[in-house]
Amino acid sequence: MTRRAVLLAPRLAALVQELTGRPPAFGLRAYDGSHAGPDEPPTLEITSPAALRRMIWNPGELGIADAYVTGDLEVHGDLLSLLRLLHGPAAARPRRLPIGSLAGAAMLALAPRVPGPRPPVPAARARVRGRQHSRARDQAIVAHHYDLSNDFYRLLLDPAMCYSCGYWSSRDPGYTLADAQRDKLDLVCRKLGLIPGMRLLDLGCGWGSLVQHAAEHYGATVTGVTLSAQQAEYARRRIASAGLDGRAEIRLADYRDVGEGPYDAISVIEMGEHVGAAWYPRFAAQLAGLLAPGARLLIQQMSRGSRAPGGGPFIASYIAPDMHMRPLPRTLAMMQAAGLEIASVEGMREHYARTFQAWRETLDLRYAEAETLLGPQMARVWRLFLAAGGLAFERGTTGVDQIVASPRG
Repeated sequence: MTRRAVLLAPRLAALVQELTGRPPAFGLRAYDGSHAGPDEPPTLEITSPAALRRMIWNPGELGIADAYVTGDLEVHGDLLSLLRLLHGPAAARPRRLPIGSLAGAAMLALAPRVPGPRPPVPAARARVRGRQHSRARDQAIVAHHYDLSNDFYRLLLDPAMCYSCGYWSSRDPGYTLADAQRDKLDLVCRKLGLIPGMRLLDLGCGWGSLVQHAAEHYGATVTGVTLSAQQAEYARRRIASAGLDGRAEIRLADYRDVGEGPYDAISVIEMGEHVGAAWYPRFAAQLAGLLAPGARLLIQQMSRGSRAPGGGPFIASYIAPDMHMRPLPRTLAMMQAAGLEIASVEGMREHYARTFQAWRETLDLRYAEAETLLGPQMARVWRLFLAAGGLAFERGTTGVDQIVASPRG
């Protein structure tokens, strides 16, 4: 074994220090047996030269994600703790890449077995084509994420199958994710002012949690709309099992095809992020046109700074291609321009950090089952997604808000 190979981990540690201005606060191991940094976890292990090759061909977040998803990078210890250390204070990061770092990166590229062709794209990446937000492309994106496996989502989510931010109204140790999601459903129904006989449209209804809750507990007549075939099948079964036929229905349709109204209330729970920047003004106008006079609209939607509206390369490549988030004031301005009057806004960022934590704990506890359902790569995608997503809400780089509005006048 050459001296160059033995020193791979120390070289990486030196490169990290040059990039950040401080030595790595986590351990580093390499496939050549070398190690550097603290001995206690979390530890980042480069299990294969392909990890460095992926990061050379795709510098930055995507190359690292590809390496983790394929197992060319491994994390020993808590993944979220490692991500917290990697995403240290922004002030500690240099604005320009030092010359020495470029030289160090070049030497790593020449490490044994690293030079080579571009590695294959991981099978777990989304593969979508066509014009952005065309119906066919949107359908493919929904199928990639939401038609993944009803059994997996049943494993991960609460019994009501809510795949959105919960509302944590208690710190009691016995208060669970199921309680938080029930309280979120009640919060939405109360803000909409639902009473028996009202017509509710739930766009992006998921597995039908709000549809069933609003019909069963508030006496509303509910229409749920989803573009996911598996969600629609599941939601229809649950409505039939609850004896709600005639009071609730599920449509498998594109939101752009919903034209009848008026409705007494409309809910859009974390679906507006998938509409797209160019389409959102028309989307807001469509919602305004579907509302009866004095009716209420509730949009629960994620917000983000304009520099990374899609959530970053990992989210755009593996989780939700074409997703677009924006600062909250821009969404409010588009809603107002569509003729909607804003009644209230409630920030729920901290609630989402706790929701992601609950999902992450469930996945860790039942990871072997998830891997059987999804396969090794997709299971690792979800482990990375839940850790990185939780960190985004924890750090405040991503937010989520409930907006209540009505037609002006």
